Amino acid sequence: MHSRTLGTLALLVILALSGCASWLDAGPRDPVVSVVRVELVKARLLQQKFKLHFRIDNPNDNTLTVRALHYRIYLDQWLLAEGDYDRWLTVEPNSRAFFVVPVRTNLWQHMKPLARRLEKIDKPIPYRLEGTLETGLFIGYDVHLEHKGEIIPGDLISE
Repeated sequence: MHSRTLGTLALLVILALSGCASWLDAGPRDPVVSVVRVELVKARLLQQKFKLHFRIDNPNDNTLTVRALHYRIYLDQWLLAEGDYDRWLTVEPNSRAFFVVPVRTNLWQHMKPLARRLEKIDKPIPYRLEGTLETGLFIGYDVHLEHKGEIIPGDLISE
């Protein structure tokens, strides 16, 4: 009787410990947002219009619902654009989706140093994307973003 109780207790402990292993799962991974392309639409002295092409990678096995993107984009140390993109988007499991955000900005105050940087068309200019991605259908989950990259001025300036 004593050995049977001990065996049952040992079996319960083993089953309980195997259930605890699932507690250590990290859960869903954060989506990755990156700027794929910066398209210059129109450049005037006091206003510049761009289209920012974004990519969202969903590394999870569940569909990702994106409700909004709040972003700030810095070109070198200058704030290029800041805004909100409030269109809903669905990203399938283990896939990616693309979307385009129209941006208007005024770089007049940074014109002189920026013009010097743009003269060297082969030298890349660093950019930084910061912001928040609002995800989730009923229960919201905010993903904080920070992505760095480089833009080559020769790709933006047409001959």
